[in-house]
Amino acid sequence: MPLYLTALNPTDAVLDGFLPAAARLGLPVTVLTDRPDQWPAGVPVARCAVRDPAAVAAAATRALALLSNSDHLQEATAIAAGTLGLPGKDPRSARICKDKAAARQVIADRGLDVVRTVPVDPGALPATPDDLFPAVVKPRDGVASEDVYLVAERDELTARIAEIRSRRPEVALVVEEYLDGELRTYDTLGDATGRALLGGWRTGLGPPPTFTELSLDWSPPPDTDHAQLRTRLDALGVGFGACHTEYVVQDGRVRLIEVNYRLIGDRMDLILAELLGVPLFEHVIRLHLGEPLSALTLPDPAAVDRYARVEYVCADRSGRLAAAPGRIDTVHDGVRLGCRPLREVGGVAERTGTNRDYLAVLHGIGPDRDAVRAALTAFRRDLRWTIDG
Repeated sequence: MPLYLTALNPTDAVLDGFLPAAARLGLPVTVLTDRPDQWPAGVPVARCAVRDPAAVAAAATRALALLSNSDHLQEATAIAAGTLGLPGKDPRSARICKDKAAARQVIADRGLDVVRTVPVDPGALPATPDDLFPAVVKPRDGVASEDVYLVAERDELTARIAEIRSRRPEVALVVEEYLDGELRTYDTLGDATGRALLGGWRTGLGPPPTFTELSLDWSPPPDTDHAQLRTRLDALGVGFGACHTEYVVQDGRVRLIEVNYRLIGDRMDLILAELLGVPLFEHVIRLHLGEPLSALTLPDPAAVDRYARVEYVCADRSGRLAAAPGRIDTVHDGVRLGCRPLREVGGVAERTGTNRDYLAVLHGIGPDRDAVRAALTAFRRDLRWTIDG
C-alpha cells in the first residue's frame, strides 16, 4: 500500500526530503497535486483537486498513510485522513493555524495574550484605530512573507491594501499591531499524546517595510519560552506531526507571529535534519504511519554540540538570472558548507521584497558560532550571482 502526499507546486521538502525518505522506508509513494505538469519527470504524480477533502479521500483509498507539507492543504488533507481512518492532524487545528485572525482569537479567549487584530474582508476597508499604528497588514491565510508590510499610518495602510488588491482582489487581510523584537522559531514533532522539541532559530530580517528572512542562527529556545509556547500550542490544538512556530519575546512574554502546521521551509528542514543527525522526513512519515513519538530517536536540542547558520541570497532587482553557482558541498576548517540554488539560471522574476526573491541558500554546520560564521563568510565571498535587468 502506498504513501500519498498532497502538494501544489514542487518543493525541496517533497523532492529532496519526503520522496527519498519514503524510498528508504520501502514505501511506494504518489504525489497528489492539481498541478501535475509542473512536477519533474519521474516523480509519481496523480492529478487531484487537492483542496477538496472528498477528492483527496477518493484518490487515496488505498493509502497506508496520507500527509501534506503544504500550508494550504493541511485542513483538507487532515479531513481526508480522518475519512480514511488514517492518523493525521485535527482538521479544526489545521484550519485555525492557517487563519491568522482565528488563531489570535483562540489565544485571546484562553487569556494567554491579546494581539490587537482587525480582519479585512475582500473589497472592504479596515476600521483601524489611530493608536494601532505602527501596524502590520498581511493576508489572513498568507505564507512566505508574501504581501506582508509594516505601515506607519492610515494613508500608507490604504495604499498598501490597494496595491495588494491590484494583484489579488479576492484576498482577505488582517491588520494587527506590530510585534517588535527578535524573531525566533520553535520547531516540534508530535503524536496524539504530546510534542517533542526539535529546536529553534534566531531569524535575521531585511529592512522594513517588508519582512524578508535573510539569515537564521541555531538557537534552541530557553525553558521560559518553551513553557509559554507549549501553552499556546495546546490552546490551538497543535500536536500531531510537524509544526513550525514563529514568535518574539516582549518583556518576558512570548507573542506569536504565526503558527505553520508543517516543517520549517526554504530548505531549513533539510538543514535541520543534517544538523541534528536524524532522518527527520522519515520521522514525519512514521508518525503518519501510526508509530508513537516515543519510537523516534530525537536528540535534546540543548545538548547538540554543533552550530549552524543559514544565509539567503536575494535578488536585488527584477530581471533574468544570467549566472549563478550550482550546487556546492565543501568543508573548510572543519565546517561543512553548502550552496543550493533556488532559482534556475535563465529564469525571469519580479523582485517582491519577500522570500520569493531567494536565489540560493547557503549554510554552514560546524563546532561553534565563530568557526561557522568565519567559514560561511569566506565561502560566500567567492560566489557570484548576475541578474540582467
